[in-house]
Amino acid sequence: MDGPRPAADPVLPLDVGDVVRLRKAHPCGGREWSIARVGADIGLVCTTCGRRVLLDRRDAERRIVSFVTRAAQGADGRPA
Repeated sequence: MDGPRPAADPVLPLDVGDVVRLRKAHPCGGREWSIARVGADIGLVCTTCGRRVLLDRRDAERRIVSFVTRAAQGADGRPA
């Protein structure tokens, strides 16, 4: 086979400030998390109790069910 291989999974666009809902509830009962860090690892902060966790991008993308709110976007498409 010649030529480039297609990517296994497309990357989910995540921005600092997005609020996401995860599949399972946190032990405090909260299901909504604010994204605090984006990169190979995703930093999340529980909106209920403030606990901070770090998940690798693959696990975070698998656990995200929906976006509650998206970060404000500037004119250039970057978060404001």
